[in-house]
Amino acid sequence: MNEKLYDYMDWPRIEAVVYGEEASPKDVMHPRITKDGVLIQSFFPEAVNVQVVTEKKTYVMEKQDEAGYFAVILPEKEIPEYFFSVEWENRVEKWKDPYQYPGRISVEEERAFCAGVYYEAYKKMGAHPVKIDGTPGTYFAVWAPNAVRVSVVGDFNQWDGRRHPMHRMPMSGIFELFIPGVNAGAIYKYEIKVKGGEICLKADPYGNGTEKPPACASLVTDLTGFEWHDAEWIEGREKYVDRCQPLSIYETSLPLWENAQELVDFLRETGYTHVEFKPVMEYLDERTEGYSTSAYYAPTTRFGTAVKFQEMVDKLHQADIGVILDWTPAQFPRFDGGLERFDGTALYEIPDEEYAVHPFWGTMLYNYDSPMVRDFLIANACFWVEVYHADGIRMDDVDAMLYLDYGRAPGMWNPNFYGTNENLYAVEFLKHLNSIMKKRNPGVLLIAQEDGLWPELTDYVENDHIGFDYKWSGGWTKDFLEYLSVKPEQRSSCHDQLTLSMLYAYCEHYVLTLGSRDVGSLNDFSEKLWGNNEQKAAQIRAAYSYMFLHPGCKMSAPDKDMPCSLKKCIKDLNDLYCENPALWKKDDECDGFQWIQLMKYEERVITFLRKTEDPKETILAICNFSDISYEKYRTGIPFFGTYQEIFNSDLKKYGGNSETDTKRKNVCKGAMDGYPYFMETKLPALSVMIFSCEPEKEDRKEKQEMSGKKTRRKKK
Repeated sequence: MNEKLYDYMDWPRIEAVVYGEEASPKDVMHPRITKDGVLIQSFFPEAVNVQVVTEKKTYVMEKQDEAGYFAVILPEKEIPEYFFSVEWENRVEKWKDPYQYPGRISVEEERAFCAGVYYEAYKKMGAHPVKIDGTPGTYFAVWAPNAVRVSVVGDFNQWDGRRHPMHRMPMSGIFELFIPGVNAGAIYKYEIKVKGGEICLKADPYGNGTEKPPACASLVTDLTGFEWHDAEWIEGREKYVDRCQPLSIYETSLPLWENAQELVDFLRETGYTHVEFKPVMEYLDERTEGYSTSAYYAPTTRFGTAVKFQEMVDKLHQADIGVILDWTPAQFPRFDGGLERFDGTALYEIPDEEYAVHPFWGTMLYNYDSPMVRDFLIANACFWVEVYHADGIRMDDVDAMLYLDYGRAPGMWNPNFYGTNENLYAVEFLKHLNSIMKKRNPGVLLIAQEDGLWPELTDYVENDHIGFDYKWSGGWTKDFLEYLSVKPEQRSSCHDQLTLSMLYAYCEHYVLTLGSRDVGSLNDFSEKLWGNNEQKAAQIRAAYSYMFLHPGCKMSAPDKDMPCSLKKCIKDLNDLYCENPALWKKDDECDGFQWIQLMKYEERVITFLRKTEDPKETILAICNFSDISYEKYRTGIPFFGTYQEIFNSDLKKYGGNSETDTKRKNVCKGAMDGYPYFMETKLPALSVMIFSCEPEKEDRKEKQEMSGKKTRRKKK
């Protein structure tokens, strides 16, 4: 053995490398200049022979340990360009030395990560094809602070964890390594040696691609090459900051569509402003429909490549359709390669095992007390908005985040230090996320699915509230569907389920939902309703019509192969909604709504106005949830004018029985429903009628009529 070489070797740490227990291999194995030349070291387990090849010469490395640790001193004054030529029993490989390259995460970024404010962690964490010093390869970075050793393994190194141990950054516990020659498309995992010696194989928490389920290995993916064409849309979405825009959302799943164009065509045909996808992030269990996310930074392979998903979002934006993604920041699934006990400890989940498991789903609950876990989730939300151009995030299962006693019996949970049931760490996480998203991406929508009674969930963070833009109105949906499930003749006894929502409609900014989890498919919806097929179809049209009239944004999910008649009805409702400011401009103000009659429970009819500051924009709605048609139905009117039917859910083109009524209706003077005027119209059973209003002065109308009479007399 070369004595000079021997003296330069750090034998205790070399032994740690050989035994797979060295957390900082760059300290040991990086090339360095000595007074005798350039020291090069490498560890290629079970290699027969290793050479260092430079532009000028090839040097045979000396085996320092029988396990495969090699070293050589090059008679050079500077570190040259070089690579290893490695001879195995049956092959020869060429490798550049991964330990000669610097890390890419700066001290400032590492410090921000530890503080939970590294919002662009997705740019460095995970696996990124890059060039360093002109050499192509992939940079890997993963957080595993309690691991003894972390290695990158894959086909490129025969899944041998001894070959590419990563370097630990001391402040954060991030392990990082640039591996030359590993390109996009490579399959990999992290081999983690935990305290006690156990070896675990884990998928990359920040990985941008995965194998097809049920396999869960990560896939090196390049996200930098796609050319977007939606700059105009991205710039224009800031208008949604004021929450005074029409918002009609179609809920669906990616696998239902053959391609992006099919979805774009459907949304154009139906008139929706936005599409909401059930989770597009990769998942393993088909039964969860994506709500048990296994790879937070990777789109599901069920729809194709990352580029294919980028193309879909781009096409939707060019068609003026926004994209909202369902997201699961409350819990993650339990599987061997997942986040649970990632580095041998409770790293992502709540440390207390008694409270770490979701009481309903058996999944693991996130630990919001950890700044690094909060950073993982906040950076993930930013990732989908900033890399994939999503326009909104709908957060699932927010109840499980906010309430310590969620799904737990008395005595089975511990209160916070105030003695109450709020998860204060989750509250701060959500405030942080919502405030940062608004600063970084104005106009991006943040929607909560929270069925509890958390006060002012959609008020601003600046007012010490959580700061969501909208929340699902679970109460409205539940009451309305229960009302519809009752036979028409019995609905008078539960009439308040139609009207109760107006007592709280302005407490929050709501999204009304008749989505897939609410009603299922159209067949499922139909099964819940009374009557024959024609009557069921009429009630479905009336239900959608009432939703579009009620204060609040809209979300629905009629089947993509719905009958053409229903598709026409949905399209006209969406157009009517978007074109009439009275139906959205004052959704959050009580003076944007006015009851005309709400207590005619025996008739099962409600009548109301939707309004803006301009009386000419007023909309009159009459909703008949009875199976009885009224030939001359009278409703009170607060002001004089003429009224024009602009929608009738019973029209023949929608599958009903009525003809379009193009005649303007004049109101009559006479007290009705507490108002000085009334209007008379034919009101079909199980229908909704909508009228535009044109206010006029009563004396002017009378003068016009008198003038008309005089003209007719002269002609005679």
